[in-house]
Amino acid sequence: MTFPPGTHAMWMRYYLGAGGVNPDKDVSLITVPPAQMIANMKIGKMDGFCVGEPWNARAIADKIGFTSVTTQDIWKDHPEKVCGFTAEFADKNPNTVKAVLKGLHDTSVWLDDQNNRPEQCDIVSKPNFINCQKEIILGRLQGKLDYGDGRTATDEFYMHFSKRNCNYPQPAYAKWWLTQFRRWGMVSGAPDYEGVAGKVMRGDIYTEAMKEIGVTDRTQDDSSWEMFDGVKFDPKGDLETYAKGFAVNSLKG
Repeated sequence: MTFPPGTHAMWMRYYLGAGGVNPDKDVSLITVPPAQMIANMKIGKMDGFCVGEPWNARAIADKIGFTSVTTQDIWKDHPEKVCGFTAEFADKNPNTVKAVLKGLHDTSVWLDDQNNRPEQCDIVSKPNFINCQKEIILGRLQGKLDYGDGRTATDEFYMHFSKRNCNYPQPAYAKWWLTQFRRWGMVSGAPDYEGVAGKVMRGDIYTEAMKEIGVTDRTQDDSSWEMFDGVKFDPKGDLETYAKGFAVNSLKG
């Protein structure tokens, strides 16, 4: 995976744990930069990986692997990627923070227009960015999945950037990640789920920035959801019980 406590590590851990595999005892998890995933597979340094596109599609195109499961399969319409600032920077530079959020919104709306995605692929495929053929990038960006083992699927929302309120900094997401940090021993003792989520996911700043450009349909959503293994997460429920409720874990304290 790309970073020990990052999103890809959490997907990998959740997927393995659901299958009865302890990621801290039964396998060796290593950190590899995304662009080096394919090369490491080719030389046999590792057996599999969890990373963002286009490297999953590239493994299939290069005939060195297949997609076992997508993160969309694990958690439908899950969040991915973060725009973050330190509290000190945000306090000192509120207009800069809001300007960045406005720019991200405009870009996200542009990206959600499927007619613009070929142009996006032309841009990001260049050597100074992803350095991968645009044809390999475009398929999954359009929600067209070839798993490489005979399975195919199409999902309009496989990868979207603005639709359906997806950019609002939801405290529920922060709470879920904290439960997984707790589950895998990345924190000792029960964290302050509500407190940490409230400090990090600043819906007030985001809402203020959006109102300044006339966007008023973004709201906090505390709905529960179900992961691919049938386990439900309720952000309003007992988060510590949820975190400690997995049979496969590396709990500390």
